[in-house]
Amino acid sequence: MTDPRDMVSIRYMVDDVGEALAFYTGTLGFEVLTKFLPAFADVTRGNLRLLLSGPVSSAGRPMPDGAVPGPGGWNRIHLIVGDIHAEVARLRKAGARFRNDVLEGPGGRQILLLDPSGNVVELFQPAGFGAAPAPSEGKGR
Repeated sequence: MTDPRDMVSIRYMVDDVGEALAFYTGTLGFEVLTKFLPAFADVTRGNLRLLLSGPVSSAGRPMPDGAVPGPGGWNRIHLIVGDIHAEVARLRKAGARFRNDVLEGPGGRQILLLDPSGNVVELFQPAGFGAAPAPSEGKGR
């Protein structure tokens, strides 16, 4: 296994670490590095280390001004897929939620998947990579 100090690490605040752990490992193929339920777990996929911090973790403590860290927002991890339409179909069948539909631009196709706490995961199929566009897919977005 790659040393975590040599990985790209991103922290997501989540509402329920166990639920997030099940989502990232069971739905997106991440592997568990450590888990300290209910406060914290970290998972890996390639050289990405995703830290899942719950409300009782040290990262969830209120700031001096009273602001409380929470999930959601627009920052996101970016995962490359070979066939975005097949992956979206698989994820929808598994009950996954999306923020939008597949969009196509000059660099490829993308869609925004939501984890159980509302954090965003971008699925991206580079142009010229993988399957052909779906017949109903719009162009030039």
